[in-house]
Amino acid sequence: MNHLLPPLSPTNRWWSEETTAVVTGANKGIGFAVVKRLLELGLTVVLTARNAENGSQAAESLRRIGFGNVHFCCLDISDPSSIAAFASWFGRNLGILDILVNNAAVSFNAVGENLIKEPETIIKTNFYGAKLLTEALLPLFRRSVSVSRILNMSSRLGTLNKLRSPSIRRILESEDLTNEQIDATLTQFLQDVKSGTWEKQGWPENWPDYAISKLALNAYSRVLARRYDGKKLSVNCLCPGFTRTSMTGGQGTHTADEAAAIVAKLVLLPPEKVATGKFYICVESKKLISKL
Repeated sequence: MNHLLPPLSPTNRWWSEETTAVVTGANKGIGFAVVKRLLELGLTVVLTARNAENGSQAAESLRRIGFGNVHFCCLDISDPSSIAAFASWFGRNLGILDILVNNAAVSFNAVGENLIKEPETIIKTNFYGAKLLTEALLPLFRRSVSVSRILNMSSRLGTLNKLRSPSIRRILESEDLTNEQIDATLTQFLQDVKSGTWEKQGWPENWPDYAISKLALNAYSRVLARRYDGKKLSVNCLCPGFTRTSMTGGQGTHTADEAAAIVAKLVLLPPEKVATGKFYICVESKKLISKL
């Protein structure tokens, strides 16, 4: 299904300076561009980064150009203690969360390679890190007036059609999918990598470890969306398209600012237009397609 995002205009503006967003992995690239765009639109934004110096400098660069509503807190999503410390900091200093953009991720493959290099690290960061942070922040979401939003930055590499194994695909596309089944799938992948049989077992061929981490994130998002359906919290995923960032070696078809504009429009949709449990893929500057 194709979706054309509506323009952000004063007539459909539901947010204010009191609306608070958290963006992870935001000292550069898409994350930084998302923070800047949300600040331009008048929100209060928490910029997080694993490296305290880089994050502080990124936040200060935004303050210097007039954005007073930006906060910085160090956050390493691969470290459960860092996640706990961040959730505690947020609760003490800001209290109520409206929007979470899980952007932080790692990849050790060069563009075009299909090698597996550090699958445990990639899965721990890209999937379990985002999941643990989300679960830690769930009690802080505002669900009294509007619809709070979680947007997990994903990849088309994580679509179910990349799985060549019919049995694994049947598990992950089930409407009754559980977190335990997702965990079991990841455990099986890591075992197959260790035994050298991952290709024969039907896992994705391109960037397999990164693809599996994003496939798991998409699956978890659907489970979480089902859990909070009707409870004023939407959970969606977005593949921003091939964006020119350090992760892609500067290659891509569009800029981080263009990707950030799509993110902002999705997380700021009017409450009556907000969907949940969707995986959006950016195919043009304003057009999305929705897939499993």
